[in-house]
Amino acid sequence: MLNDIPITEARHELTSLPERLAKNPGAVTLTRRGKPVLAVMLWGFYESLMETMEIMSDEKLMSMLRRGIRDVRQGKGVSWEKAKKDLRL
Repeated sequence: MLNDIPITEARHELTSLPERLAKNPGAVTLTRRGKPVLAVMLWGFYESLMETMEIMSDEKLMSMLRRGIRDVRQGKGVSWEKAKKDLRL
């Protein structure tokens, strides 16, 4: 994660943030009087966070995910080769 940036300095660094975040993924915290007030992140990172939150808020999807993880742990998974054959891929 990149360092915190005081909001008063952010305008000078704003144009370099996409490259900095590409090298060091995550978010930059903009601060005011030493306290976090904004987070700046690459758009793809933002989209993935929003998608994750959407999935995690869907009880049915989360139930299916937990069941799938449990099945794999119990050795109930299907090999990729069998899945392709069953799906005629």
